[in-house]
Amino acid sequence: MYDKDLLVAILGQIEDALEKIKHRTLTITSADDFTDSPQGLEKLDGICMLFLAIGESLKNVDKITDGELLGRYPEIDWKGAIGFRDIIAHHYFDIDAEQVYWICSHHVAPLSATLKKMIGELQG
Repeated sequence: MYDKDLLVAILGQIEDALEKIKHRTLTITSADDFTDSPQGLEKLDGICMLFLAIGESLKNVDKITDGELLGRYPEIDWKGAIGFRDIIAHHYFDIDAEQVYWICSHHVAPLSATLKKMIGELQG
């Protein structure tokens, strides 16, 4: 059995990172908003760092639970989320702003909702 308090803490950190991404993308309406200004590039860098931390934390959760916890929530592409961390870490200069924008637009909210559900179930 795994330490539920530790998992709740890790999932809470991931949720905090997702909230930061949501806040930082409030004024981003396209990938061009990342690439057309120094401020946009700073946002892109910061968001990528948060995705890196999220992916690393998800790897940790999967290891701690021996693959059990994430498998209970198939609505999320966990392999893809963890894999995005690897792309950022190992191919940073090849990151596509369009891909980051698409991930922010389509995956952050569902991931956040699932994490809240996971935390609730672990605490309940």
